[in-house]
Amino acid sequence: MERAAQKLFAEYSHVLKDNGIFPNNTLPVLVYKNVLDFPIFFDAAYITNLFEKNNWTNSWKGGIYTYHHYHSNTHEVIGVYKGSASVLLGGEKGLTLNLERGDVLIIPAGVAHKNLGQEHDISCVGAYPDGKKFDICTGRPEERPLADATISAVPLPDRDPVLGLKGGIEKYWK
Repeated sequence: MERAAQKLFAEYSHVLKDNGIFPNNTLPVLVYKNVLDFPIFFDAAYITNLFEKNNWTNSWKGGIYTYHHYHSNTHEVIGVYKGSASVLLGGEKGLTLNLERGDVLIIPAGVAHKNLGQEHDISCVGAYPDGKKFDICTGRPEERPLADATISAVPLPDRDPVLGLKGGIEKYWK
């Protein structure tokens, strides 16, 4: 069982408002610090399997891009299995979080995110509810208002990527 079941679900939850460039979302970003109980080997496979068990699929392995981007058509989860990074959320004057091994970041559709260091300073597994194929938006004016309409149509996931039906998203995303 994940450490999160033994403590508060989200150590951090932050709502990031539209800044005129990035739509962000009225749903909060959720950060679960040091929540993953890794096996001795195969850390990335462990995260992938955990997310898949909770219906967050279409996973990828790699770093976090070093430019502002967001997904207008889906939410995203990122689980860190190696390294660390400072990640800027919400645009230039947004929120900076330090992510490290064992952390999970759940990003609502529309929330901009960017690695402030080098892309491969951190190794992650990312995934999407119901295996949604994601788009990438970068804050160009021509992306809106279509991106806004797309974000507002993104359904809530049926379960949390780490905790399943036991909380997290259920508690914070209403």
